[in-house]
Amino acid sequence: MNKLKLIIQHEYMTIVGKKSFIIMTILIPFLLILLLFVPIMMKYINDKTDSSEMRIAVVDKSHNYGGAFKDNGRYRFELMSGDSMDKTYDIYKKASGRVDAIMVIPADVLESQQVELFSEKTLDESTVMYLNQCLTDTLSKAKIASFQDPDLANKISQSQVNASIKSKKWNENGEEQEQSATIASIIGMVLAFLTYTFVLSYGAMIMNSVVEEKTNRIVEVIVSSCKPMELMMGKIIGVGLVGLTQFAIWVVLIGIAMGVIGVMGIGADAASSADAMAMNMPETESTVASLMAALTSINWFSLLGNFIIYFVGGYLLYASLFAGFGSAVDQASDSSQFTMPIILIMMVALYAGIGCMSNPNGPMAVWCSMIPFTSPVVMMVRLPFDVPWWQLLLSIVLLFGTALLCIWISARIYRTGILLYGKKHKFKEILKWIK
Repeated sequence: MNKLKLIIQHEYMTIVGKKSFIIMTILIPFLLILLLFVPIMMKYINDKTDSSEMRIAVVDKSHNYGGAFKDNGRYRFELMSGDSMDKTYDIYKKASGRVDAIMVIPADVLESQQVELFSEKTLDESTVMYLNQCLTDTLSKAKIASFQDPDLANKISQSQVNASIKSKKWNENGEEQEQSATIASIIGMVLAFLTYTFVLSYGAMIMNSVVEEKTNRIVEVIVSSCKPMELMMGKIIGVGLVGLTQFAIWVVLIGIAMGVIGVMGIGADAASSADAMAMNMPETESTVASLMAALTSINWFSLLGNFIIYFVGGYLLYASLFAGFGSAVDQASDSSQFTMPIILIMMVALYAGIGCMSNPNGPMAVWCSMIPFTSPVVMMVRLPFDVPWWQLLLSIVLLFGTALLCIWISARIYRTGILLYGKKHKFKEILKWIK
């Protein structure tokens, strides 16, 4: 056990003691926030600073709906007569560069409900959506007017209702708490992605460490003082503790950020009185209060506790496979034949989690959360939606049972492959080592 502790300590301090680890651990949360907000800010800045104006010619063969498109700061419309021209390209040439696109409104547009838009360059989606909305509104009014009922338009406008649903749930004491399926889905997906990233990155780190020690022949000296099983488990546990340390630092940073938000007056008090304040506060503040109320309704202690359990189980499962197969190669460039199946399985787990977001309690979600190779990721998506305790327990038992089996298999591969050099081994040979 003393040798195992030394190996764990060495692997842990080798990574945690680096300045790059400390710096990146602190910066990663901020980088993730930037990844979320930078695209939004760039789009906002682009929309505000874009002074270019798109010129669109409208060929109205119906002679009724050409006025549906009004000039604004982004688009300028020009009504043209194109009845005598069969080809829109002729109209474009006749404009001599005065227009960027041509919209042709057919004579039967009210029945066909379709127009054609021509241009030399591919138009962006926002332009198409804007033109479509303008045409839809105009045709809707024309359709209503065709019924020759003066009060019909007024009746339709009054009958349009935008209903909203405020979702609530009962806690263990029977008290009502506001909840949000969108927030729960986002939290579940973030945890699933973290599990996928942690397991993949730290598993690959173990494989690189094994291959490096084997290539440098350091492992020959190490295994003269300890058993191969001790060396493999020391690596797995040491690197796993690094992952838990990094996650703990992130939890502390997030907790500090939430505390700062609370001090700024958007804390638990605002969340608990969201219903009372919603009638008197601006829309933005009401939304923030509802958001905080939904966040406080989540059992974070249970959620983070289960996240750690599934991270440990998934990490042990995949890290042992990375370590075992890493011992069967002499250099990192030869490891792809063994790592690719493992990475593909993890990608299947991630895509399964994404697919289960819309129905986290459906059959596919339940089965994928039970299969050990996909449960560490898929169960993260399901956890915010209150998974039944028996499914959670069964999933954990299957996960750790499979992880122990993979550790046993990888240990048999590791003890044989760690001292073999100069040959590329195939799966058939590795099966013999296991037997």
